[in-house]
Amino acid sequence: MPCPASIRKQMMRMPSAYQSVLEKFLVVDQILSEFLLTKEELKDVMRRMQREMDRGLRLETHDEASVKMLPTYVRSTPEGSEVGDFLALDLGGTNFRVMLVKVGEDEERGWKVETKHHMYSIPEDAMTGTAEMLFDYIAECISDFLDKHHIKHKKLPLGFTFSFPVRHEDLDKGILLNWTKGFKASGAEGNNVVGLLRDAIKRRGDFEMDVVAMVNDTVATMISCYYEDRSCEVGMIVGTGCNACYMEEMRTVELVEGDEGRMCVNTEWGAFGENGELEDFRLEYDRVVDESSLNPGHQLYEKLIGGKYMGELVRLVLMKLVNEGLLFNGEASDMLRTRGSFETRFVSQIESDTGDRKQIYNILSSLGVLPSELDCDIVHLACESVSTRAAHMCAAGLAGVINLMRERRYQDELKITVGVDGSVYKLHPRFKERFHKVVREMTPNCEISFIQSEEGSGRGAALISAVACKKAACLITP
Repeated sequence: MPCPASIRKQMMRMPSAYQSVLEKFLVVDQILSEFLLTKEELKDVMRRMQREMDRGLRLETHDEASVKMLPTYVRSTPEGSEVGDFLALDLGGTNFRVMLVKVGEDEERGWKVETKHHMYSIPEDAMTGTAEMLFDYIAECISDFLDKHHIKHKKLPLGFTFSFPVRHEDLDKGILLNWTKGFKASGAEGNNVVGLLRDAIKRRGDFEMDVVAMVNDTVATMISCYYEDRSCEVGMIVGTGCNACYMEEMRTVELVEGDEGRMCVNTEWGAFGENGELEDFRLEYDRVVDESSLNPGHQLYEKLIGGKYMGELVRLVLMKLVNEGLLFNGEASDMLRTRGSFETRFVSQIESDTGDRKQIYNILSSLGVLPSELDCDIVHLACESVSTRAAHMCAAGLAGVINLMRERRYQDELKITVGVDGSVYKLHPRFKERFHKVVREMTPNCEISFIQSEEGSGRGAALISAVACKKAACLITP
């Protein structure tokens, strides 16, 4: 971006020290401007997303579509008359959660949901070993939780939130298509996930469990938020990864028989771009992140947005600025040169800086560099550029979903609520407002509310189990 003549004239009148600072800022700004997306570019991303969504829903194009639009077999939402005790499992990242959910009646609201949970960390060898090792570890955690709460004698209905691409054959049967988010356990892809869990429980033999539903974390989030707001028909996660689900008209879901009503569809939109739809938007940093990931060429949209990648993208930008002599006097520490050293939480912390630069200085010092005030400001700008692009890219995807829902329902105006969960959405200081603003700008005929999900993954899985149990008349009263 050329320097305007007026700025050049001002620079001529400045002391040389100020000139060099301004010149540096202009060059940095030019490098970071690659992350800026115009309104037209965002509309283009939205249209491409919608095209792939349509291809994913159609039988003849489903296999080659990058956005798989997987039917979840979740058709009903909680109505408030389901009561009982349920166990919920939540596996979607490096932590695994077991939760006891009590669904009871409440005089004022009709019903209430109470939860108790425990978090377990998944060891690296279980994530990357065999499926048997991973599911044996999960069964061990369930056993420990049941002991802690003295409920090992109960055979409870269990809802399993499993946040990986799954082709459902029913609510309690789904084939794992491929691992994402750093998981590589062999022998799981191509197999029924609920079957793997049931086998592991059977191998232990010290408790019984009735696995009645398996859902994606987006679906669980949507159902959990529906409990708060009956207009909630979209669920979204912006955390380690990024994904969305929504209630689609059955007549367009060609992979499932029947035209009546609606079914929740798990978009698996993280894979958008695998057919080249994002090539003109991916930068050199995105390509390096992808090439050094466990799944190169896959989950390309997710890699522009998700927390698993955001910190590394910023680190690569900082290294580019160092190599151009624009940051840290052209010298980086060994730590900053190390892949993965710049954590995504640093991005949130740096953008939360109050203006005294202390937070930025402390983070950079912990990475082995001693920054000047100007360095701190440049690092702040780099973080802002990467996280803003993530929010805007994510907004284009959601706008695509919501506009499509309005068109499918033949409505001039659509009033809708979106349930959202995930660490990037919840913890980044500016992501939410940037994201909301662009979604609303891109959906002119829609009135959109956002609900931040609390314990959405586990609670939603339990509520879906409650609906499933009620339908099957297998509800166990406490």
